[in-house]
Amino acid sequence: MARTKAGLGAGARLADFLNASLMARVVPPEVVHEVLDAHGRNSRRIRAFPAVAGVYYVMALSLYPEASYEAVFSAVSQGLAWEAGAPQPAGVSKVAISLLRSRIGAQPLADLVERCCVPLADPAVHPAGFYRGLRLVAVDGSTFELADDPAIEQEFGRPGGRQGQAGYPQARCVLLAECGTHAILGANLGPYGSGEWALCQPLLARLGPGMLCMADRGFNGFEHWEQARATGAQLLWRCGSTRNLPVEKVLADGSYLSTIRPTGVSAAEAKVRAIKVRVIDYTLPNMPDSQPHYRLMTTLLDDTAAPLLELAELYHRRWAMESIYDELKTHLVQNRRVLRSRTPELVRQEFFGWVLMHYTVRWLLHQGAARHRIPHEDLSFVGHVQLIRQQQPLSGAFPPTAHEEASVVVPGAA
Repeated sequence: MARTKAGLGAGARLADFLNASLMARVVPPEVVHEVLDAHGRNSRRIRAFPAVAGVYYVMALSLYPEASYEAVFSAVSQGLAWEAGAPQPAGVSKVAISLLRSRIGAQPLADLVERCCVPLADPAVHPAGFYRGLRLVAVDGSTFELADDPAIEQEFGRPGGRQGQAGYPQARCVLLAECGTHAILGANLGPYGSGEWALCQPLLARLGPGMLCMADRGFNGFEHWEQARATGAQLLWRCGSTRNLPVEKVLADGSYLSTIRPTGVSAAEAKVRAIKVRVIDYTLPNMPDSQPHYRLMTTLLDDTAAPLLELAELYHRRWAMESIYDELKTHLVQNRRVLRSRTPELVRQEFFGWVLMHYTVRWLLHQGAARHRIPHEDLSFVGHVQLIRQQQPLSGAFPPTAHEEASVVVPGAA
């Protein structure tokens, strides 16, 4: 069946829904140029659709996912038309857009996530994003559906079970994010069958001293703990309630000290590499949907500096990751369940553009929260998505070589 291009509604242009200047403030054009140059993907001559605009175009795909490729381009190219003195942007075909996306590839977008997605929370303004001076971050994985294409299925896989295969291929991703602001700090993507730890390992470089990283039960093997602890970050991870963790010293608050050791090595090596941990066991008796028993491991060994009850309460802030995935998969891409790209490389590219767009929305929300000292959870993510879609783009929002400093309208601002 032939596919019908999605429109924007009577009398509407995508330019009415997209504030490209905001994208350029969060992902500055000069940084985009540097990354494209580093990979040899930048445009060598002035084009109707240069590579730097292609990067913003990929971000815009997730901002307005139901619009056609050409409609998204018409918004992204507004600043380019202004730069050239033209009343309207030049038309570009869907083939030309696909060729440019293929030329850019995925790695520049992945590098931009690493360079531009930085922590946002300020302890003076948003104390809920910290615990005793430590920035709260969490890591978690999820899956999402991809276009039903043979090359994509071969690359990423398709889940199956007793009821047969799923309707679409799927990819697995892992995110590292700030709990207080929901800002994604790192992202990785792989096949559906990937182990979450394999996808998590490259994100460890984003951890460091001054952070407290929380994770669920998929990340509690000795090697996982050893590698994450080596970053200098403090850890608070859930582990299986049946895991054998011998009690070595019971602390005053009811938690206890234990030791974890590597397996499959000599006794001498296991002794050298052994790591002291603190174990916290607790229940939530007044919550009907809670698990019967929770067990946490932490690098915070001092029960007076980090009491059991505080850490037990703190761990459940890890559920911010569920909200982040909901923002990505439900509120940002709206009704489109499946990423639109139809080659493995462009799937990866679209994924990192998706992450950059989520960070852009969260950056905008953070500006309002910080300016008016409002908790992030009191501001609507969906409302800020709509704000970006509805703002008129400013002239020259992101010319090919530099961007103009632009004002940002924040809900509630004077």
